[in-house]
Amino acid sequence: MARDREALTLPGFRVAARPAFALLPMLFTAAVFVWPLGVLAARAASADGGLSVLQAWDRTDAWSLLGVTAAQAAASALAALIVAAPIVWLLARIRLPGAGLIRVLVTLPFVLPTVVVGVAFRALLDGPLERLDISEGWPAIILAHVFLNVAVVVRVVSAAWQRVDQREVAAARSLGAGPLRAFVDVVVPRLLPAVASSLALIFLFCSTSFGVIVILGGGRASTLETEIYLQGIGYGHLSEAVALSVMQILLVLAALGVARAVGSARVPPAAAGMQRRRPRGVVRVAVAGVLAWAVLWLAVPVVTLVVRSLRPGGQWGLSGYRALVDDTYGESALGSLRYSLTSALLAAVIAVAVGLLTAIAVTRTGGLVSRVGAVLAVVPLGVSAVTLGFGYTLALAELPYSVAASPLVVPCVQALIAIPVVVGVMVPALDQVPSRQRDVAASLGAGPLRVFWSVDLRLTARSLGAATAFAFVMAIGEFGATTFLARPNTTTIPVLIGQLMGRPGPDNLATAMAAAVLLVAVSALVVAAVEIFTGTGRVRRRREGGAGVADDV
Repeated sequence: MARDREALTLPGFRVAARPAFALLPMLFTAAVFVWPLGVLAARAASADGGLSVLQAWDRTDAWSLLGVTAAQAAASALAALIVAAPIVWLLARIRLPGAGLIRVLVTLPFVLPTVVVGVAFRALLDGPLERLDISEGWPAIILAHVFLNVAVVVRVVSAAWQRVDQREVAAARSLGAGPLRAFVDVVVPRLLPAVASSLALIFLFCSTSFGVIVILGGGRASTLETEIYLQGIGYGHLSEAVALSVMQILLVLAALGVARAVGSARVPPAAAGMQRRRPRGVVRVAVAGVLAWAVLWLAVPVVTLVVRSLRPGGQWGLSGYRALVDDTYGESALGSLRYSLTSALLAAVIAVAVGLLTAIAVTRTGGLVSRVGAVLAVVPLGVSAVTLGFGYTLALAELPYSVAASPLVVPCVQALIAIPVVVGVMVPALDQVPSRQRDVAASLGAGPLRVFWSVDLRLTARSLGAATAFAFVMAIGEFGATTFLARPNTTTIPVLIGQLMGRPGPDNLATAMAAAVLLVAVSALVVAAVEIFTGTGRVRRRREGGAGVADDV
C-alpha cells in the first residue's frame, strides 16, 4: 500500500490533488445527506409539544415495532439461506454450459425495484397461488424478501466455496475421512464467515424494506420503516417520526457492524481453489432438481407478472400496455419511464464520479481528511431511504418552489444511495492493481494523472463498468426516498407503480403490472450486459438503501 501511495504522491499532486479526492465526497454528502437530516432533527426539537425520544417511543409502541421488524428480517434471512443452499452448491461445484444465464437469473431479483417485486408477488399470490390465501401479510412479505435476497447468499457463499483449497480436502480424504466428513470438517468451517456475512446483510436489507411491505402488507403489517412514513406523512407527528428514525438508524448501524465484523473473517484466498466438475451419473439428477428449484423461486414470479399483465381481468389483451401512454391523470407511464431513465443516467454519472474519487482517497492517499471523506461517503447506508426522504420533505419546504421542484433533486438523492455501491466495487478493484505497473509507467516519465489513466483505469475498467451499471439499476428502482420527492414533473416509474397499486380497479392494476414488466426488462438488460462484458458479475450492493458490502454479489 505504501508503494501504491508513493506512485501518486509526486510533488504538487500530493499538495493539490489529495484533498480534492476527499473533499468532493465530503461536500456532496454534506449537501445531499447531512442537510436534510439536520433539518429533520432541528424541526423535531423545535416543534411545539415535542416529545422526548423515550416518550415518543412509548407513544408509538416502538419496542414492539422493533421486535416485529427484527423478527421478520431474521425469518427472511433464514428462509433465503435455505432456498439458496442448493443453488450455491450448483454454482460452486458444478460446471455447466450457460452458467452465465443462471447467474443472470439469480442476480435479476436482487436488482429489481422492491415495488416491482411487490407487484409480481401480488400477481402470483392472487393468481396461481390464490388457494393458499396468503396474498397479504407476513408470509407474502417473507416470500418476496426471499426472492429478493437469494442472490446475496448465492454470490457470497459460492465465491467462498470456490476459494476453499482442494488440497486440504484431499488431505482429509487421505486420512480416512469420507466425503461427508471431509465436507463438514474442512469446507463448512471455511464457509461459515460467508454465511454469517450474507445473513447479516439480508437482515439489514429486510429491516429497511418499504415497497414490499407497503404493497403486500395489506395495511396491517407494520415495521419501523412504514411507521416512520405513517407518523411523518400520514399524521404529521414529527417528534414520533424522528424518534422512530433514531431507533431505525441504531438498528441499521448494528446490522452494518455485524455484517462488517463477520465479513472481515472471510475465507482466506486459496492458491488452488475448488475445481468445478461436469455432472455425471446421479449428479445429473441432482443438477436437474436444483435447476427446477431455481426456476421455481426465481423465474415463476416474474413469468407470472408478465402473463398477468397480458391477461387483465382474465382475458388476453394489451389494455395494460396501451394504458401506459394514457395521461388522463397527469404524466403517462411512458413519460415517467423517460424521466426515470434520464434521472438514473444522471444519478449513475454522479455516483461514479463521487464514488471513484472516494475509492481513490481510500486506496491511494490516506490521512484524516481522506478517512473522514470515505466514512461520509458510506454513511448513507446507515439511514433508511424513508428517513432520508422524510428529511428532504422538510428541508425542501424551506426552499423556493422552483428549486424544490427541480428535476435535479431526484437524481442527486438516487446518486447518494448508489455511491456506496460504487465505493464497494472500486476499492477492492483499485487495491488489486499491481504497484509495479505504476512504477514502470512513472519511471518512463508518465505523470501521476497519466499513470492513473493508463494503469489504474485500464485495469479496473470492467469493475468500473459493473459499478456504473449497478448504480444505474439502483437509481432507476429507488422507491423509498423518491416517494417523498416525486412531483408531477419528477414522478419516477416505481413511484407511479406504487400510486397505481393504491388506486381501485382492474385497469390500474393492469397498468401497474405492464409498467412493472418494463422495469423488469430494463433491469434484465443491464444485468445481462454486466455478465457479458465483465464476465464476473461481481459487485457489492443495496437496493433501496443497499448496504453495498456484499462481496461478489
